[in-house]
Amino acid sequence: MIIISLLLLGSLLPHLSFSASVNVGIVNGTEARPHSRPYMVSIQQYGRHKCGGFLISDQFVITAAHCREGTGTLTVVAGAHNLRDTKSVRIGVSSYVKHPSYKPVPEEAKPGDIMILKLEKKVELNSNIKKILIPTAPGEIKKGTDCSVAGWGRLDTNAALSPKLMEADVKVRLNADCARLWARLYVASEMMCTHGHGGSCDGDSGGPLVCGNTAVGVTSFGCKDKCNDPNLPEVYTKISAFLPWIHNVTNSYN
Repeated sequence: MIIISLLLLGSLLPHLSFSASVNVGIVNGTEARPHSRPYMVSIQQYGRHKCGGFLISDQFVITAAHCREGTGTLTVVAGAHNLRDTKSVRIGVSSYVKHPSYKPVPEEAKPGDIMILKLEKKVELNSNIKKILIPTAPGEIKKGTDCSVAGWGRLDTNAALSPKLMEADVKVRLNADCARLWARLYVASEMMCTHGHGGSCDGDSGGPLVCGNTAVGVTSFGCKDKCNDPNLPEVYTKISAFLPWIHNVTNSYN
């Protein structure tokens, strides 16, 4: 009877419903070398860090669509390592462009969780402020690929936000495993997931998953009850699945 019960439980696991947190500091990470990730930006609301993001040009930032729920004004802070440092550059946002397929429905899959911010003015690129490459063509990142994440989010599930940029190494998981573990919340064609000793937490949403020197994903969601849960991998919006849309948006302003 015990063996039969275990087999039945195993067959049900892919269909179980999990809660996802869509504002996923870095847990079990280390402090980044100051300005070693010059593409990183802090996206702030009412003077407080809300999400991460990254520069893809001197005027456009990519982040997660859920980072702007409602109509609140966001500000981009570039060139920062310690957010308490007043020397960083603060820039307003003139346009918020969410992917049209994104719908903020609680406890449902969130396809299209990607947003482009057009800055009010071009930021001056320098040693502390640089853009990062994004993929040039669609494609999958191989299982086991070494990548990294970074952010100013919480250092643990119930901890405070980190004033300094933290980072962690992660590995890409097999897409089929991601779909099995997250069930209906996972859209395999436009998402990817990772695992590692460290990972994202509340406040890291919108930051990039970086493999080599390229941003391949946008931090989207993770386990609601436990940051970097070893049983539920962190999920990212796959940038390569949205390349035509990204180019259409950015070119429309030229």
